[in-house]
Amino acid sequence: MIQVDVTSPSPPYEQIRAQLAELIRCGVLGAGTRLPPVRQLAADLGLAAGTVARAYKELEQGGYVTGKRGGGTRVLAQPEPRTARETLIREHARAYLAEVIRLGGTVEEAVATLKDLPAEP
Repeated sequence: MIQVDVTSPSPPYEQIRAQLAELIRCGVLGAGTRLPPVRQLAADLGLAAGTVARAYKELEQGGYVTGKRGGGTRVLAQPEPRTARETLIREHARAYLAEVIRLGGTVEEAVATLKDLPAEP
């Protein structure tokens, strides 16, 4: 279900997070669905457990899942689905922020750069 492209400029944890978030938003993974254990998904994808753990942590911070020690990670009920436009904007913003951070930048620098751009492309 989840695939990681090692040639992608997007880090593996972000690819996992984005794919799971999309499955949750679309209702493929409904409220209460238990995600695979971190170690199992990491082994299935050939990645370090820390990579999957980071994706799960970001999903939890985003309100998509909740994790309990010994109880696994479960999907939370989601509010009304976002529009396709909102979803695309959010995904592009996450990818941009991930790249800024990969380059050693900060969230503040990313936001300041966006504010400095002209309103028209």
